[in-house]
Amino acid sequence: MKETIKNYVLRIVACIIFLVVSPLIVISIICLKIESPDLSPFYVQKRIGKSKKDFKIYKLRSMYPFTDAEFEKLKEQNEVEGHMFKIKEDPRITPVGKYLRKLSLDELPQLLNVLKGEMALVGPRPALPDEVANYSSHHLKRLDVLPGCTGLWQVSGRSNASFEEMIELDLTYIEKTSLVYDLKIILLTIPAVITMKGAY
Repeated sequence: MKETIKNYVLRIVACIIFLVVSPLIVISIICLKIESPDLSPFYVQKRIGKSKKDFKIYKLRSMYPFTDAEFEKLKEQNEVEGHMFKIKEDPRITPVGKYLRKLSLDELPQLLNVLKGEMALVGPRPALPDEVANYSSHHLKRLDVLPGCTGLWQVSGRSNASFEEMIELDLTYIEKTSLVYDLKIILLTIPAVITMKGAY
């Protein structure tokens, strides 16, 4: 019952946030279309959610189109240990996309995933299929709950945290999850985004 109430309240909060940030989404779309008129400002990608159920995540496009072969070459430059890929100077990122990612504006369309019930406002980072394929039974525990737009990992260093640190933060969140705890993380997300702490 408590979990149902929490999800209901946070979905209402997500709806309010979506209405508030919609002008930012529109401005971002305009900037992306000016930068690349022939490309869609949106990016849809397959992710793995609760109970290993896949869904399509919505984002604002922050990268140039790239092939699997190009991505394989970039894997050698991975700066994060474990089943996750991050590099600071990613050549796939567009000039506008760089600022969208710094301010997490590219993530705003994920509020639609929240309203659809595929994600939560707070939860573990949505995982890629290739990442989950290499998870241990310990790592898979982070899929016991809905993935989130923000979470304990995002307010604790973001890209500066290692993969194993991210896992432990996710599992800590799952153990302590509550409406009050989620609202606290949402509030902590604001300064984390403004200061661009660990974002790239």
